[in-house]
Amino acid sequence: MRLDINLASRPYEDERRFWIRWGGAVFALSLFTLILLFFAISGIVQAQRDQTLIEQNRQQIAARDREKAQAEELLSMAQNRSTRDRSQFLNALFERKAFSWTKVFEDLEQIMPKQLHVVSIQPDLSAENELQIKIVVAGEERSRALELVRRMEESRRFHQTHIAEERTHEKGQVGDNVEFDINAVYIPDLSGGGTPQGGQ
Repeated sequence: MRLDINLASRPYEDERRFWIRWGGAVFALSLFTLILLFFAISGIVQAQRDQTLIEQNRQQIAARDREKAQAEELLSMAQNRSTRDRSQFLNALFERKAFSWTKVFEDLEQIMPKQLHVVSIQPDLSAENELQIKIVVAGEERSRALELVRRMEESRRFHQTHIAEERTHEKGQVGDNVEFDINAVYIPDLSGGGTPQGGQ
């Protein structure tokens, strides 16, 4: 019986074969780890920048809120109430003067579906000083009013468009079958293309 015993203090190992087999995998894993580390550090740095920017914006908003509160407090004083009321009246007047009947009808004419017509238009000023209009339209089919709402919302002149009320006439009547009250915020064209015509 023969026994092979290696009595060397450092047994032979085929290191070249080991590195050929596992070297590429170890290198790829190390490279992948470095890439992940780079993106993690970049993300932390960007997050710190974003946090700093958010904090700056919050401080600016807080400063504007304090200025607004001080201005409102100043205008609320007894000796300044007449100035505040006059300012609010003039702002409302300027907003109303921006309303042009001709321009509104031109804007509606471009988006009005067939077999649908305007019954009335009523402009008003909201609490946020936005120019709102209530449009009553009538036609034969409900789908035409829905199409008008979609077109108004896609236009540059009308926003926050929605149907406030819908009325259906008795079947068999000749003419309009449905009538809709449509509310929207109107954005007038102030580019100076024409002279606004005020009024309600």
